[in-house]
Amino acid sequence: MIMFDRRLLKNFGWSLFLMTLAFCAISLLNLYSASYETGLISFKKQFIWIGVGIITLALVSFLNYRFLKQYSIYIYVFSLLLLLYVLVFGKEVSGSRSWIDIASIATIQPSELVKIAVILVLARFYDNDYQATPYGFLDLIKPIILIAIPFVLILLQPDLGTALTMLLVSGSMVLFMGVKKWSVAFILIVILGVSFYSWHYTLKPYQKDRIRTFINPSSDPLNAGYNSIQSQIAIGSGGVTGKGLRSGSQTQLRFIPAQQTDFAFSVLAEEWGFLGSIFVLLLYFTIILWMLDTSSRAKEKFSMLVCFGIAAMFFWHVVVNVGMVIGLLPVTGVPLLIFSYGGSSTLTAMIGIGIVLGIRMRKFSMSGEAIDLG
Repeated sequence: MIMFDRRLLKNFGWSLFLMTLAFCAISLLNLYSASYETGLISFKKQFIWIGVGIITLALVSFLNYRFLKQYSIYIYVFSLLLLLYVLVFGKEVSGSRSWIDIASIATIQPSELVKIAVILVLARFYDNDYQATPYGFLDLIKPIILIAIPFVLILLQPDLGTALTMLLVSGSMVLFMGVKKWSVAFILIVILGVSFYSWHYTLKPYQKDRIRTFINPSSDPLNAGYNSIQSQIAIGSGGVTGKGLRSGSQTQLRFIPAQQTDFAFSVLAEEWGFLGSIFVLLLYFTIILWMLDTSSRAKEKFSMLVCFGIAAMFFWHVVVNVGMVIGLLPVTGVPLLIFSYGGSSTLTAMIGIGIVLGIRMRKFSMSGEAIDLG
């Protein structure tokens, strides 16, 4: 149900909204430099996506979170249907069938949007089945199934990076609610077993190469290790203050692979240096802390968990992407939310921020001055 109330604007999280706008401006400036030599096509598309995302953010923020709670299972099922549709009719790019064409104008990646659906459905589960004591393994069967279905569907595309990110986000929510020690040990054993099976029967050769070259990038510097090596060269060459906008040699000569998407942070580090990189990371973590603060102020478990899950989504995207570009983690194709070029990831991030803003605005009773708009 969409409600309009004068107190909504009064309680609107302007600080988070302004931080988001500032972040959008920085990301567009970075993308402008990264795509300058290729005609700014990516920059123009991302400019439109960010505009659509900001409008979506505003609309979602005025959507009562109780509406999301009520329809979370339907949102989840719809997301699964999109994942199934992608497997059959999706557009294949770089060996992964992960995209849906929209009238040949744009493409949507449902595996990004499904993260929000999983966060909502897990929050609803724990809101309905909350217990004060830590959860045992049998108590976790339902949430594990809710996580496993989209996880497997995303793996089948295959999109290992997105699947692992979704697993980290949902796993953070499960651990946040409390799990018995023996249950954690059992889950870790299962994960090891699945990892062993995946290595021998599921992972593609290029995915195995990424893991091997993560351990020793110099073993294949012209192929599997190329991305990681060039990214680290760019970051190191930026120094403390950077080379300046459109002055990074690695960027402008296009030595950095996927510099508009997965390695956008490398462009930032080369052109704005250590100081610019730290500023962007601090802005990210300020946004995350704002979300966690909203989680602590939430009036009920559903809204608390949703805010925590969205904060976890931003946190893990930052950790995995930055770890990837500086060579601490394998190259997995995980974008830096809002900062990397990509309509689906940007829209997902904006929806998440909009949901948190909506929860923050409703710390008070909505009776009295509310007008029902539908």
